[in-house]
Amino acid sequence: MKPYRSMLFVPGHKAAWADKGIASGADALILDLEDSVPAAEKDQARETIAGTIDRLTADGVRPDLWVRANPEVSGLLSADLEAVVRPGLAGLFLAKVFTAREIVRLDGVLTHIEQRDGLEPGSVKLILSFETATSMAHCEEIAAASPRVASLLGATGPNADVGRELGFEFTPAGLETLYLRSRLVLAARSNGLHHPVAGVWQDIKDLDGCRRFCLDNRGLGYRGLVAIHPSHVAVANEVFAPSPEQVEQSRRMIAAFREAEAAGSAAVDFEGQHIDIAHVKTAEGVIELADALSIHA
Repeated sequence: MKPYRSMLFVPGHKAAWADKGIASGADALILDLEDSVPAAEKDQARETIAGTIDRLTADGVRPDLWVRANPEVSGLLSADLEAVVRPGLAGLFLAKVFTAREIVRLDGVLTHIEQRDGLEPGSVKLILSFETATSMAHCEEIAAASPRVASLLGATGPNADVGRELGFEFTPAGLETLYLRSRLVLAARSNGLHHPVAGVWQDIKDLDGCRRFCLDNRGLGYRGLVAIHPSHVAVANEVFAPSPEQVEQSRRMIAAFREAEAAGSAAVDFEGQHIDIAHVKTAEGVIELADALSIHA
């Protein structure tokens, strides 16, 4: 998956809000068909999202376009897929996953739609949201269920589905979800998914809290934020991007190591730090991420 610093939820039935999402600077938009859409407006929301994807794709917009579909247990997923799987769709954000079997079934359905409609095979990716006790207990198996799986997130948010399911009480410090969030990072990384995303921060006005939430999750191994408000996008974009200083330091480190390597040494004192090839690989990753985000020191 592309490195997304920020993925912004946009209610699918409000077409103009997608343009506001683009203006926020988000790396990706998640056009929502689930919780933010009233039950009576699901059909219209599907048509609106399809039109939004077609319009923004034709305009060549920068943010990638994802859709949060209704979960399989709702009975609405099939209609969602028929409406939104189309050119310009990067993938599906899946709410309330329960088992790996769901992902396997969905993979087969998506393969059929791609073949039928002339889409590139495997082009529709999946981001899995772990909001149930069952899914958390089997997150490693679910992460490995399909090559379409691109990223994972879950186990955060006050008074929402996951908190009710698991019985924890949300705190900004996040100790009650530390094990769960850590396990999701491990499930992602062990399956070659190097860009797990965190979310969500629900206090719209507390930007300092949002920053701390992003920093804490970045330290844990998450690489982006799923946001519910445009004001959170700038915070996420800053926190989850290497700073120009980090990029420049990484370049200096690599240069110092290569010089030492040419002189026959496999380690070097770099600005007071002992470094070797392992540190250089990390520095190269920083530069690759910066380049992918078009950030240059």
